[in-house]
Amino acid sequence: MAEEKSYYMTEEGKEKLEQELHYLKTEKRQEVVERIKIARGFGDLSENSEYDAAKDEQAFVESRIASVENMIRNAVIIENDAGNKNEVSLGKSVTFQELPDGDEETYKIVGSAEADPFEGKISNDSPMAKSLIGREIGEEVTVATPGGDIDVKIVNVE
Repeated sequence: MAEEKSYYMTEEGKEKLEQELHYLKTEKRQEVVERIKIARGFGDLSENSEYDAAKDEQAFVESRIASVENMIRNAVIIENDAGNKNEVSLGKSVTFQELPDGDEETYKIVGSAEADPFEGKISNDSPMAKSLIGREIGEEVTVATPGGDIDVKIVNVE
């Protein structure tokens, strides 16, 4: 039997997944069932695009429920208490400056299940996070990105 993947996340990230799961099971699932019932009333199912769309949505919802349940079941909660306070690690926010004279940027390094770059949360599997993890304040790091290498200096770790 294959070993299941661990999903690293903060306690907050796990709570968000639990809320999403509750919504999917209690509200969204019921909405889709209602759409299927209504679409059945439109006649011949073989030529009923509303029915096909509702069934597709049902498959998506059920797939997402299974995925979220798996992430919650295999969640590994990130603890920030231990270790060097100046070292970049999972669960910490890191501020860096692109060299030679770029603006400072701050990101929180989280597990892939809760990554959202638009909210300033990057996955520990991203090239940026992989390059920064284990480094300390003041270090200069070269980060390999799809657009080419960039040099950054770690300014702060929280």
